[in-house]
Amino acid sequence: MDAASGAAVAALAISPGDHVLDVCAAPGAKLCMMAEFLGDSGSLTAVDISRPRLAACRTMLRKYDLGRRTRLYLGDGTSFSLLPLTGTSKLSPANVCDDQCHNEEPTEVTGNSDRLCKGGFQKDARAEITSLYGEWRSGRTRQEKRAAKRAKYLGIPEQISWDDRAPELFFYGVDSGVVGMKVADVAQTCSDSQNTSLRGYDKVLVDAECTHDGSLKHITKYEQWGWETFERRFLNEDRIASITSLQLRLLSNGFRLLNPGGTLVYSTCSFTKDQNEGVVGRFLATHNNAELQEVELARQWPCSPGGLPHTLRFDPVSSNTSGLFMAKLTKLGCGPSNKSEVGGC
Repeated sequence: MDAASGAAVAALAISPGDHVLDVCAAPGAKLCMMAEFLGDSGSLTAVDISRPRLAACRTMLRKYDLGRRTRLYLGDGTSFSLLPLTGTSKLSPANVCDDQCHNEEPTEVTGNSDRLCKGGFQKDARAEITSLYGEWRSGRTRQEKRAAKRAKYLGIPEQISWDDRAPELFFYGVDSGVVGMKVADVAQTCSDSQNTSLRGYDKVLVDAECTHDGSLKHITKYEQWGWETFERRFLNEDRIASITSLQLRLLSNGFRLLNPGGTLVYSTCSFTKDQNEGVVGRFLATHNNAELQEVELARQWPCSPGGLPHTLRFDPVSSNTSGLFMAKLTKLGCGPSNKSEVGGC
């Protein structure tokens, strides 16, 4: 991972016990870094709209054994509303059994291919068991495999509109809070409750989709493909307008789910002001409860000031890294109008 990308995670100052949200998680290097900072308490929730890229995140988490407290969701970061699981599970991992426990046939668990043992539960509670999550295991159900095969045959792209679809729970660790929870409880959103003190996330990373014109990895590719291709795909006027609109919506939604007093870091690997200072400036103009914060660690970093107070820029010449823009924001007590935000702010 590039050092500048790691700086975006470091700026969050994640501590054990934090509830952390990664709005654009793929391909997963920053996600793994956040999981390592989190340690043995708190939770990490990540969302991405691309199934193959989210699968890469899952592979990295499992490879480095960093996914125990993590939930991965396939969904749209501009509308994602699921809250962190802060309560205790109704069924501890110790109660989740393999196929041999109690020598009884297992019961399918809703939402994945895991199983729970029937033995040891009261008869009137057995109907409820079928809606509880067991430990995550790799593999998809027959229905999921058939749906994927049909989608591939019909040429349906993996990255689709999620306007009318709930996020799909793609992976969850044994200590993520999911195991033993009811499906409805895991899927609770900030719009499901009238409780204005509902707990959101302590730290949010919005490493937004961008034109990648500051990424050394992408620049190397376009040296081979041709700069005309790069300009046509990423730097035309319509593309810039579309992507800055997406970035603003990602930033706004991440902030909506942030706890008062919490920290959000917005970053891109683009050099353009429209995608960086422009997006942050437009956001601040409509959110009086948002405030830019100094990144104290940056005093030791080879970066330069951005075009807004406390924002930072990395570049290949002065920083010896890929290009990166970073803005650190905090949510103040309560804003003037947006009652849909966590905590009523």
